Parts: sequence; structure tokens; C-alpha cells
Amino acid sequence: MLSMSDKTEPKQNQAYQTFAKQSEPSIPIVFNCVKAFLIGGALCTFGQGIRSLFIHNFDFNEQTAGDPTIAVLIFLSVLLTGLGVYDKIAQFAGAGTAVPVTGFANSMASAAMEYRTEGLVLGVGANMFKLAGSVIVFGTVAAFIIALIKTIWIQVTGGSL
Repeated sequence: MLSMSDKTEPKQNQAYQTFAKQSEPSIPIVFNCVKAFLIGGALCTFGQGIRSLFIHNFDFNEQTAGDPTIAVLIFLSVLLTGLGVYDKIAQFAGAGTAVPVTGFANSMASAAMEYRTEGLVLGVGANMFKLAGSVIVFGTVAAFIIALIKTIWIQVTGGSL
């Protein structure tokens, strides 16, 4: 049998939820998406500029310019993370700074900085690779699934993609 307090509790909970929703500030979703798009696009354009610099000034071709470009982007991302600048950019741009190379380098550098007081192995190493492990597993599983789909496609159609 329900007591009187059991009957009024859902009404109070619903009233609280209504009050809480009214008190929350509105989130400018469209504006945040535009900022993320523009900042992410600017990061990618900057990366393309670095790639073009390697191609035109250092005699790399289109296939070989990718590796030094990624190295420069990782270096700059880690440097800006260490100086505290990348976090300010990320706070403004939101998901726009999660461009794979720079976002991952920022995450790794942040983890290293946060846990450095716990030692190199159990602090920095262990906590950096907690993050890296999930990324590596996701990449491996995604590559396996894509290869499986491609293999099935080739078997079914008799051709290539």
C-alpha cells in the first residue's frame, strides 16, 4: 500500500525538474557548431599550409610531405598545451580543436602534465597510455571492420572498390 509521501514524491520531483530546466542557461548550439567548424577548419587549413611548405620549399612530394607535417602539428600542439594556450583555444572552440592529430597530442600532453608528480612510470606512462589504449583499440577494430567489408564487397562483386 502506498503512503501519502509516496504519492507526493513524483509530483515534487517533477516540479523540481521543471524548476531546474527553467534555471539552466540556454546553450547556443548553432553558434557553438559554427565556432567548432571554423576553428577546426582553420586548424586543418594551417596543417595544409605546413604540408604545402614542405612540398614547395623542402623538395618533398605529396606522399612524403605528410609525415613531417604531422610531426610539426604534434610538436606545436604539445608546445601550446604546455604553455596553456591550447586549453584556452579549446575552451573557445569546443569540439573544433578535437581535430585528430592536434586533439590527440593535446590529450596525451595534458595527461603527462597532470600526472607527472606521481612518477614517470606509474604517473605519466600509465595515465598517458590509458588514453592511448582506447584510441589504438578503436583504430584497430575500425580497420578490421573496414577490411572485412572490403573483402566481402570484393567477393560479392568480383571487383575492387
